[in-house]
Amino acid sequence: MPQPAARLEPNQSGSHQNGRSEFLAGRWAVLAFLVSITVINFIDRQTLSVLAPKIREMLHLSHEAYGRIVAAFQFGMMTGEFPMGWLMDRWGVRLGLGFAVLWWSIATGLHGLARSGLSLGLLRFWMGTGECGNFSGGVKTVNEWFPRTERAFAIGIFNSGTMIGSIIAPPLVVFLARHYGYRYAFLVPALLGVCWVPLWWRFHRSISRGALRSGSNETAVRKQSSVELLRYRQSWSIMACRFLVGPVLQFYWYWMPDYLYTVRGLSLRDIGAFSWIPFLMGDLGSVAGGWAAGLLLKRHFSAKRARQITMYSGAILCLASFAVYFVPTVAQALAVIGIVLFGHTFLSANMFAAVTDMFPDESVGRATGLHGLCGGLSGLLFPLLTGFLVDRFSYSPVFALAAVMPLAGTIALFAVSKGLQPVSFRQQ
Repeated sequence: MPQPAARLEPNQSGSHQNGRSEFLAGRWAVLAFLVSITVINFIDRQTLSVLAPKIREMLHLSHEAYGRIVAAFQFGMMTGEFPMGWLMDRWGVRLGLGFAVLWWSIATGLHGLARSGLSLGLLRFWMGTGECGNFSGGVKTVNEWFPRTERAFAIGIFNSGTMIGSIIAPPLVVFLARHYGYRYAFLVPALLGVCWVPLWWRFHRSISRGALRSGSNETAVRKQSSVELLRYRQSWSIMACRFLVGPVLQFYWYWMPDYLYTVRGLSLRDIGAFSWIPFLMGDLGSVAGGWAAGLLLKRHFSAKRARQITMYSGAILCLASFAVYFVPTVAQALAVIGIVLFGHTFLSANMFAAVTDMFPDESVGRATGLHGLCGGLSGLLFPLLTGFLVDRFSYSPVFALAAVMPLAGTIALFAVSKGLQPVSFRQQ
């Protein structure tokens, strides 16, 4: 698959300069497509969590049963991560990402037909097997179109779509459910995904041709097998980091509406009106984390040092999760959650960029898939633990775990990878 950012060679011709200008403009348009599908992705994901209080009542589900449904989605993510990463490396992001979007959009649209916890869990599993492709495709696209000094910023921008989707979802889902019924709350985001795919296929093909008209950019490289990636400590470092960091944001996505409803006493309308506020802070954190890393790299900090500064700073902010359960008012709880989400996304923009720091271009999709595989595994286990703890104790121990896990994941990343040392594949 061509990799535009890494292969455009300078020359003196005017045609090259025109192609270069088109490429620079085109890559930001590609990034806009990534942001838009990430927004749609997270509206899809958040629909169930926003409606969870009512769906639990309608289907007579306990917190543990709801936790199993969330875990089914995460199991789908875990199952699909590596195949989707392989698909992006094999087919390229134009076809691979388009397929992933169609696959998960069909599953999303069928959610409104679920009549039991089992059927809802099966649909969430199906949806998860596709939605994981958003990040393996997105990270690989950024790696192809952006230089190293700008990748964390670009990833931060496309990752900000997760927060934008989480901001839009509560009021949109509540509006659709109240005025048209909950089935439309699932159907509308699904249709947005289906409409996005042909636009992506057509645009990506046209902009790639324009950007690459200066000549061939294929480079002879030895392809690594998927199993071979597991021989390197860098793979295990990103897997350990994602295992510990990933479930924290998922906890706030999937459980915050229920927490606000059952513990803080907010109505469904209030949840729609106010639960988006912390995600706005998360949106700012994602962009700020990428911008800060890019600034440090341009000032000649090493990749290791830039990632350490940004990731440890974000992890420290996540420690505020200890206070969520104990602050007296809803406004204060939302403010503290906002600090946590700012810190988490500040960290995670650089966590994803660290994959591109350590792995060569032809392996980024599969490396991101391995990264997501462990995120899916912990995302499967953590909702089960959350449901158990909430039903038998309270939300307090869950908030405590969410406070320390990002710091533990950051420590694991740098310790196991020995400071983000790049992978060096042996030539044969």
